[in-house]
Amino acid sequence: MDFRFTPEQEQFRDSVRRFAEKHLAAGARERAHSPDYPWDVAELLAAQGLLGITVAESDGGQGGMLIDAVIAIETIASVCPRSADVIQVGNFGPIRVLAEYGTPQQKERFLRPLLAGESVISVGMTEPEAGSAVTDLKTAATPDGDGYRVNGSKIFTTHSTHAEVMLAYVRFGPGVGGIGSVLIDTKAPGVRFGKPSKFMSQEEWVQTYFENVFVPADRVVLKEGGFKKQIAGFNVERIGNAARSLALGRYAYEAARRWAMQRKQFGRLLCEFQGLQWKFAEMRMKLDAGQLLLYRAAAHADRGFPPAEETAIAKAFCNQAGFDIANEALQVMGGLGYTQDELVEYCLRRCRGWMIAGGSIEVLKNRIAEAVFGRSFSQRPGK
Repeated sequence: MDFRFTPEQEQFRDSVRRFAEKHLAAGARERAHSPDYPWDVAELLAAQGLLGITVAESDGGQGGMLIDAVIAIETIASVCPRSADVIQVGNFGPIRVLAEYGTPQQKERFLRPLLAGESVISVGMTEPEAGSAVTDLKTAATPDGDGYRVNGSKIFTTHSTHAEVMLAYVRFGPGVGGIGSVLIDTKAPGVRFGKPSKFMSQEEWVQTYFENVFVPADRVVLKEGGFKKQIAGFNVERIGNAARSLALGRYAYEAARRWAMQRKQFGRLLCEFQGLQWKFAEMRMKLDAGQLLLYRAAAHADRGFPPAEETAIAKAFCNQAGFDIANEALQVMGGLGYTQDELVEYCLRRCRGWMIAGGSIEVLKNRIAEAVFGRSFSQRPGK
């Protein structure tokens, strides 16, 4: 078993790093603290071929492997953590569902602008009464002529203040089998936004209301029975989430390591204190273990969707590891780590959110336990 990158992967990683250091290193701190979407970065990444890495060449992508997208997100994050979000939205999650299941017309209308960095897509899953229990969603798509009328609302939707299109989970009928998805133009009549709110990361989101929104039949991505396919596609989102968690943990680790080799207290460098040496040893072990789990899930996808069990293990571990490492790095750096002059506190805040988004750690552990015992465990009360 060879854990080394292939020569092609090493060349790709090195080229991405050179690009990031040339174009993204300057302004990294300012980007991290801006609520605006970095459209300039999106255009640069698109021109470099870093959006749609796993999308087929016939659809405007690069036709690469999922591990290539993971390498890209890790390498970009090592230079500019905020820009890793653009890699995420351009390679993972709803864009992959659209690329996999969308019609040629849908891809021409929505996918190509996304790959060009001209547009951004959000995914509407969570509702006021449906979070981890996403199958309880109530947003309904009712037949109306040559399309559907959509009524409902979505909350906690990343990029909802910037997205031009939303891949919305909707209910065509009762039960899990009645769930599918549609593409909704965020400027369509009947789409209304609530008051902007901010996550702990300072990213803004708005509650999105669908009030009798007409969705033509050609904007349906998956009809009834499509829920399992959507969740399979969502596992790609989880791979990107896990990659960012670990990458930002590594960014904080490297910042703290550099600090420990130059900062003196009590007449000694910080790295000479055994207590801090143990902290760094533990951080390094978590980084290595997380990377192996992440790469296993990504490599086994083999251009398709990653295995659900391996994805759950990788995300749960990397989410916790990224947060723990950023937290320890901040502690090592003391007051400086707690300021916004460094991006360690930013990494900590971002990693904390990913422990919830894309499937909370607790829900992922439930899924892992089901694989352990070979049976499902309903979280709903008995009848």
